[in-house]
Amino acid sequence: MSVQVVLPGVLASLAGGARHLDVEPAGGTLADLLDALAAEHPMLARRIRDETGQVRRFVNVYVDGDDVRFQGGLVTPVRDGAEVQVLPSVAGG
Repeated sequence: MSVQVVLPGVLASLAGGARHLDVEPAGGTLADLLDALAAEHPMLARRIRDETGQVRRFVNVYVDGDDVRFQGGLVTPVRDGAEVQVLPSVAGG
């Protein structure tokens, strides 16, 4: 199974500059995908997940355009060929 992870420029630097990563998770959930991503890019993984393994509060993750916060969080199904976007929230005034 292969999933494409799309990163903004601010996170791409933690993945060797790549904005598109092909990741092969061991299972079919978002948690499995993030585990595989962490194995390849540990610095990036620390910006996505907190110490407890949960997606950080100010990071938005979308699977095929759907916000995972409303789809099941870490148990959100991720199908073969899915596109997962990781977007940190931007604060400002």
